[in-house]
Amino acid sequence: STRIFTKTKDDNKTPGLNEFTRDLTGEAADGKLDPLVGRDTEIERLIEILCRRTKNNPVLIGEAGVGKTAIIEGLAQRIVDRSVPSFLENKRVLSLDLSSIVAGTKYRGQFEERLKKIITELRENSENIVFIDEIHTLVGAGSAEGTLDAANILKPALSRGEIQCIGATTPSEYRKSVEKDRALERRFQAVKVLPPNEEDALTIIKGVVERYEAFHQLRYSAEALEAAVVQSNRYIPERFLPDKAIDVLDEAGARAKLRYQQEHPAEPSWKETVENWKRAAANEDQLLSLELRSIEDSFISVEVTKDDVDEVIARWTGVPVSTVKLEEGEKLLNIEDELHQRVVSQRRAISALARAVRRSRAGLKNPNKPVGSFLFLGPTGVGKTEVARTLAEYLFGSERVLIRFDMSEFMEKHAVAKFIGSPPGYIGHDEGGQLTERLRRSPYSVVLFDEIEKAHPDVFNILLQVFEDGILTDAQGNTVDCKNAIFIMTSNIGARFIQKRGNVGFQTGADTSREKMEEQVLSQVKQTFAPEFINRLDEIIIFEELTNEDLTAIIELQLASLNKILKKQSRELKMSPEAAAWLIEKTCADRSYGARPLKRAIQKYIEDEISEALIRGELAEFSTITINASPAGLSFDAQPQPVTDEQVAR
Repeated sequence: STRIFTKTKDDNKTPGLNEFTRDLTGEAADGKLDPLVGRDTEIERLIEILCRRTKNNPVLIGEAGVGKTAIIEGLAQRIVDRSVPSFLENKRVLSLDLSSIVAGTKYRGQFEERLKKIITELRENSENIVFIDEIHTLVGAGSAEGTLDAANILKPALSRGEIQCIGATTPSEYRKSVEKDRALERRFQAVKVLPPNEEDALTIIKGVVERYEAFHQLRYSAEALEAAVVQSNRYIPERFLPDKAIDVLDEAGARAKLRYQQEHPAEPSWKETVENWKRAAANEDQLLSLELRSIEDSFISVEVTKDDVDEVIARWTGVPVSTVKLEEGEKLLNIEDELHQRVVSQRRAISALARAVRRSRAGLKNPNKPVGSFLFLGPTGVGKTEVARTLAEYLFGSERVLIRFDMSEFMEKHAVAKFIGSPPGYIGHDEGGQLTERLRRSPYSVVLFDEIEKAHPDVFNILLQVFEDGILTDAQGNTVDCKNAIFIMTSNIGARFIQKRGNVGFQTGADTSREKMEEQVLSQVKQTFAPEFINRLDEIIIFEELTNEDLTAIIELQLASLNKILKKQSRELKMSPEAAAWLIEKTCADRSYGARPLKRAIQKYIEDEISEALIRGELAEFSTITINASPAGLSFDAQPQPVTDEQVAR
C-alpha cells in the first residue's frame, strides 16, 4: 500500500523525547524497518488494548527471539500505512532507551528530573506512544537511598491514563520483576507472544529474506530456507524461532559470499554500477525499475544452498547434520565394526547401541525422548564404561563430550541438588546443577552414570522425567533439552550369576544357560529398581564374562596402542602366542575382575621392562623387540630393523 504518513516531530516541543527515544514510525515511513510477516493475532490484540479508555498499556511477554520488537515495528508500519483504527491514525511509536537516561546522571535527582521531563512531554503530546523494551529494567532503575526508581515515577501517569506505554519482556523477567510489584502489574495488560511453528516461521523468513539477499548480494534457495527452519529447530533447542533460523541464514549468506570472493578475487565489483543505475532510475517509470532488477539478478551468481546451512549448524553445534549421504550411510551401517576396533566382544550391547544411533541419525526416533537410555549390566572390567567412551568418540569426535558421574557420590538425599542445583535460599543456588549445566552447554553428549545402583532413590525420580519427556528442570525452573543425548547407566547387579554361568556343570546347553542367567539377572534388577524406572529404559543389556579369546584380542589392542608410542621412537614390539597365553594364565585367578588384571600385568611385565631398558640405553633405534615365554617368565629379544632411506633422512 502507498505510504501517506508525512507528519514530522516538532523538535522544540519534545526535546527530551528527541534525545532519549527513537521514532519507529519515522523509520517505517523511510522504509528502514524489516517487514513484519504474520503475527496478525498479536497486533490485533495490541491495537485493542491501545484503544481502551483505561489501562491501555499492553506488555508483550515472550521468550528472546520470538519477535516481540518486530511486532512493535509492525504496528509502526501499520500506522504509517493507515491500516489502523482512526484512534491510532496520528499516533507515533517512540522507542525509549532507558540506559541513556541513566547514563551521565552524576548527582541525586538528575535521573528523576530527566524522566519527569519525558513524562511531561508525553502528557502534553498525547499522539506519542512510548515503547520500553526490556520493561523489567524499570524496576530499580535510577534508584538510590531515599529516591524513587523509574517504575514508581511512571506509575501515577500510567494509572491516570495520561501517557500510553507498550512494554516487552521475557516470562522469567516479568515474573521476577513486574509481577512482584502488584501496583505496576495492574497498570499493564499482558499479551503473550509464543514462538511460531515451523510452517509459520518459514512464511516469516520468506517475507524478510529479500533484505538479506540485498545485503549479502546473493540468492537463497528454497531448500536453504526450509533447512534453516527445520535444522535450527531440531539442533538448537535452547533458542527460539524465527530468530535462530534467521541467524543461521545470515551466517550462511556471509560464508557463501566470502567463499565466492576467495574463489574469484580478480572479479570486478558490480555494486557501484548498480547503485549508479538505481540513482539514475529513481525518477523514472516502473518499467525501468523492472529492467534494473533483471540486470541486477544477472550479476548475482552466488546462491546459498542447503549444504551451506548444514555447515553453519554443524559449526554451531559440533554435530554433522547434513542429509545422510552415501559415505555417512556406509559409516552408520558399519558402526558395529567401528566400535569393535576398540571394544572386544559384547556384540549384543554394541548392536543395541548401533540401532539407536541409526534411528536417531535417520530421524526416526521419538522426537520427545533422548536418543537412547540403556542399562549396562555385567561384572567389573568387561567393557561397560569403554563402550560409552568409544561411542562418544565415534559420534562426536572426542571423548570430552562424555559426561561421567560416579554415582557413589550421590548416595545421600541432599546430593540430588548436585544434579539440578540447590533450591532457593541455599548456597550455590545461582550456580546451577552439574548435569543441567553440562547438558545445556553440550546437548549432544553421552551421559554415563557409573554404578547407578549406589545412587539415592530420589535420583531415579529425576531421571524418570529425562527418559520419558527428554527434558530436565533445574532448581531455577529452567528446562534443559535432553533429546539429543544418550544416557548409559552401568551396574554390577547380577554379576555373580553371569560369572556362575561360566562354571563347569552349571547347565548342559549354552542357550539354556544364557536364558537362565538372564532370568536371574533381570529378577535381581526388578528387586533393585522401581518398575516405572525399568519401564522407561530402551534396553537392558547384559555384558558377558570375557573368554580367553577375548583376552587375547585385548592383548593385541594393548600391544597396538603401545606400538603407536614406540613407532615414534623408531622401535616395534611383537609378541608370540606363547607370551600372550602366559599373560592370560598369570591373571586367570583374577578372572572375576575382567580385563583390568590383564592390563595391570601388561604394565608390570612388559611396559616396566621396556621402560627400564630404554633408560639404560639397551634398546637401539630401528630395532624390533620380540616377547617370548620361557619357564622363568617372559624374555625380550631386540634385533635391528633394516633402515630405509626415508628413515635415515628423517
